[in-house]
Amino acid sequence: MELVTILGSTGSIGVSTLDVLAREPDCFRVFALTANTGVADMLQQVIAVRPRFAVMRCEQSAEQLRQALADNQVDETEVLAGERSLCEVAAAREVDVVMAAIVGGAGLEPTLAAVNAGKKVLLANKEALVMAGQLFMDAVEEANAVLLPIDSEHNAIFQCLDDGSRRDLPSQGVKRILLTGSGGPFRETPAEELVHVTPDQACAHPNWSMGRKISVDSATMMNKGLELIEACWLFDTPASNIDVVVHPQSIIHSMVEYIDGSVLAQLGNPDMRTPIAHALAWPERMPSGVGSLDIIAQGRLDFEAPDENRFPCLRLAREAVERGGTSAILLNAANEVAVAAFLAGELAFPAIAEVIESVMNSVAVVEPNSLDAVKLADREARAAAVAEVKRRQAENT
Repeated sequence: MELVTILGSTGSIGVSTLDVLAREPDCFRVFALTANTGVADMLQQVIAVRPRFAVMRCEQSAEQLRQALADNQVDETEVLAGERSLCEVAAAREVDVVMAAIVGGAGLEPTLAAVNAGKKVLLANKEALVMAGQLFMDAVEEANAVLLPIDSEHNAIFQCLDDGSRRDLPSQGVKRILLTGSGGPFRETPAEELVHVTPDQACAHPNWSMGRKISVDSATMMNKGLELIEACWLFDTPASNIDVVVHPQSIIHSMVEYIDGSVLAQLGNPDMRTPIAHALAWPERMPSGVGSLDIIAQGRLDFEAPDENRFPCLRLAREAVERGGTSAILLNAANEVAVAAFLAGELAFPAIAEVIESVMNSVAVVEPNSLDAVKLADREARAAAVAEVKRRQAENT
């Protein structure tokens, strides 16, 4: 019986993780669930799985949850609040597995806490590596933590490697990584029409069911840019060895090419329960609840090169890798601010990339040699992005 903490349990990855865990009740038990402010969703999850702890980042939400649990006569779950409590349930001695599924930079410290405690960490929070790649991977090595990728693309790459190792790809005969992406809902939309895109349109992904922030990232292809940076750290390889391929059907999740000409691909229906089940059971296998892929009914698989004029966020991510230092931190922080502004109706869709580029060109790049340096760069980039959004709003009024 393995005890599991789910960081970000009310998001799409957290919900899918609970679904997979429920299929193997003799193997897994939930130790802690965490969320930001989603009291109603957390209440239902706590009633269903009765964890030892439920943590809300927001103190007011925690108090609301305490009252709701008391009203429902649930007394075996202790409610905690704040980031320190998130870190505590991630690093708790009893915990075997931590699903790191908090969206954005907010997930960095709780995920690092799990790593530093030597846990088996299922990494769905790509921003942790984007923001603190070297620090994060050094911590994995020093703590002897087990790090398994949950993003469908990185999980696919992991499965395609000869011995399942994430490191030293040249010794495995790996020539390059082919990172696939659907192209999102605007792959064929005329560029001049993108200025009129609404948040609901941007969140209507053709293949995947995801949260709104990640859905917008998919629509701008920033999600693929962040995944490119994540892959560099996960697999210890330069960006020049990673090609992004647009694959609209989202059936092939990524590929690995070897020096002998072999190209191995991992295929499956677009359902995050597959990589979640793979990582939970690794190095074994377990049922995920995902239906079998009907390759005959699928009929065809298409591929094309990404258009970086249509998707400038992908270009900006590559530039961040090339510039190094805190560039990826600036990219990620500015993107979070710009996406939030777009979802709030304060910014046009094409302006997301423009805000990010402005921040990357205006905030000084330094070496992120400590967690404090990472946090400082993140704060500076967010402040610059907020200022840029306000400047654009003032110009348009």
